[in-house]
Amino acid sequence: TAGGFVAGLGLCSFLFGMPGFWFSLKGAGLALLFYFPLFALRAMGAGDAKLMAAVGSLAGPWNWLGIFFLTAILGGILAIILTVSRGAFRRTLANMLFVLKQLASFQAPFSGRPELDASHTSALTLPHACSVAFGSIGFLAAAWFLAPR
Repeated sequence: TAGGFVAGLGLCSFLFGMPGFWFSLKGAGLALLFYFPLFALRAMGAGDAKLMAAVGSLAGPWNWLGIFFLTAILGGILAIILTVSRGAFRRTLANMLFVLKQLASFQAPFSGRPELDASHTSALTLPHACSVAFGSIGFLAAAWFLAPR
């Protein structure tokens, strides 16, 4: 992920000079703005946040938003498939309600239920990098098909 971040900064800087450098930093910064709170709440690992920052440095802020929304949709579909296949759909819905209740009372969700910590051994985890990869590829394909020629 560090290599991707540096490549994004370098490529954008090489192609577009100083505006490209700032474009790349804005993309990475926007990704961290979205993903750091999820990391701080232990809803996902640091690698996921760093991966999206690297994608943001390559794509820039507006394109990153498109990738983020597509990644979220694909990740949601993958999460439903994963929870149903493991027989954990009801437990996951109960956990979602618990998370909302904890956040509404300004408490960390993992403090009440350790399995809500993404690094806990009994946590049901989602391979987020797969969602990011398919979201990025899907965004590039959509941009290629929908871009004016």
